[in-house]
Amino acid sequence: MTGPKTNPDAPLDKNWWRGAVIYQIYPRSFQDHNGDGIGDLVGITERLDYVAGLGVDAIWLSPFFTSPMKDFGYDVSNYRDVDPIFGTLGDFDRLLEKAHSLGLKVIIDQVISHSSDKHPWFQESRQARDNPRHDWYVWANPNPDGTPPNNWLSIFGGSAWTWDSRRMQYYLHNFLASQPDLNFHNPDVQDALLADMRFWLERGVDGFRLDTVNFYFASEGLESNPVVKPEDFNASTAPAVNPYNFQEHLYDKSRPENLEFLRRFRALLDEFPGRTSVGEIGDSQHQLEVMAQYTAGEDRLHMAYTFDYLGGAFDAGHFRKSIDMTEAQAPDGWICLAFSNHDVVRHASRWMASGDREAFSRLAATLLLTMRGSVCLYQGEELGLTEAELSYEDLVDPYGIEFWPEFKGRDGCRTPMVWQSNAHLGGFTTAPKAWLPVPAAHLGHAVDAEEKRNDSVLHHYRATLAFRHQHPALSKGSIKTLDAPENVLMFTREGDGERLLCIYNMGTASVDVPLPLGIGCHPAGAPGVTVEPVNGVVSLGPLGMFIGRLD
Repeated sequence: MTGPKTNPDAPLDKNWWRGAVIYQIYPRSFQDHNGDGIGDLVGITERLDYVAGLGVDAIWLSPFFTSPMKDFGYDVSNYRDVDPIFGTLGDFDRLLEKAHSLGLKVIIDQVISHSSDKHPWFQESRQARDNPRHDWYVWANPNPDGTPPNNWLSIFGGSAWTWDSRRMQYYLHNFLASQPDLNFHNPDVQDALLADMRFWLERGVDGFRLDTVNFYFASEGLESNPVVKPEDFNASTAPAVNPYNFQEHLYDKSRPENLEFLRRFRALLDEFPGRTSVGEIGDSQHQLEVMAQYTAGEDRLHMAYTFDYLGGAFDAGHFRKSIDMTEAQAPDGWICLAFSNHDVVRHASRWMASGDREAFSRLAATLLLTMRGSVCLYQGEELGLTEAELSYEDLVDPYGIEFWPEFKGRDGCRTPMVWQSNAHLGGFTTAPKAWLPVPAAHLGHAVDAEEKRNDSVLHHYRATLAFRHQHPALSKGSIKTLDAPENVLMFTREGDGERLLCIYNMGTASVDVPLPLGIGCHPAGAPGVTVEPVNGVVSLGPLGMFIGRLD
């Protein structure tokens, strides 16, 4: 079974990304080929038939570039090469060729708001205040008492400023001190980063995922951020225990100057027809507003994702509010939807504390794949994997180590993929030990175990992806939410001459859902949906769902 094939003789669909389903691969944890306990590009290539067989349209590869790995690849020291732990440029070229032969587009991560402190640019910049790259990073003099220039905070804890004894100045870092922020106010920095991205476009990649896309610019005035009252905290960008939430981040990110850089970036992409972009927006106070700005029109990002569904509650009211606000605030934008990724607790654990995990996973999959937008699936969610419970001694994520035990970091969602239930470490590696433990609880949901069960979460994902491809209204159509009983989310999808009604019981009790007055409806044949309306009422059990065609 393979994914959607591309016809080399067919005209190029420049809008293939609109409504596409993208499968995120975290390279360290997907498949280890060379037996060192860390996943690599050859291992990914060996597993691409499985990915294509899901029925997705593209893959997104988290960073595989040269890096000291202080933040596991999100600290890049060479934007144009592959880190040896992952392989070589030749390995990447073979991965790209194999993916394209299977009809899969390839999107790669670009981490350009900051670099590693081992990058040659920073090594030069920190040497003196008058060398050619002295202003390629954000440097500032101390206050008269020696303290940092303002109150900006790092997401990973503490001040966002670190003192450098060579230059006798502070440098800015929104994350680790080993991840200094690049100075986007310098056009030479922009030129260099765009040239690095051109390198990959010319190599054949189909697009970029832009890490922390709203962090590129900080205010040149270095004004301190205003305080947020505890009752107004929004912990969608940082965990509740993080003092980062005490500020409204007006001056250290989401600056208006970023729009002009995004226009430059889009102009580069447009030189290569059919390429796309998806931005990560981390801004708890203004995320929808920023998403609307960044994806509006034809000269910025193609799509972006926020943390609306990567946090929050599995609650019909929350989902309806988020859908309605997205439609109202970003009518011309395009959202990329995700319930899980490499930065958050897996949604099977985050939203389903107890109960029928598999029923929940099937409902969540169907809901995600019927909402309006493009979709990112994170490796292992198609198996219904839960968050791994790790001991403090197992942690490698600096974020979790800093805030343990109230926040355990991101290691629990990054553990290795499980392929074989009875194999050593789930078939991920032949090494005695993987870079993160393989949870025993995951082995029963390995790919081979899921393949054997006709009612498995894996088979449901495949069937639902096929259903989505069969109904253009689901990939590119409009969405409109409807009034429904408590804990029920109901909306219509309309497009290409088709109207569908989607109803989800997100609660743990059975419920009768009256169809909207005057609407005739019959089941659309969605996977796992056997209920049908009786006298204008759809009766749904706990975590039940219905998808029907509207007359």
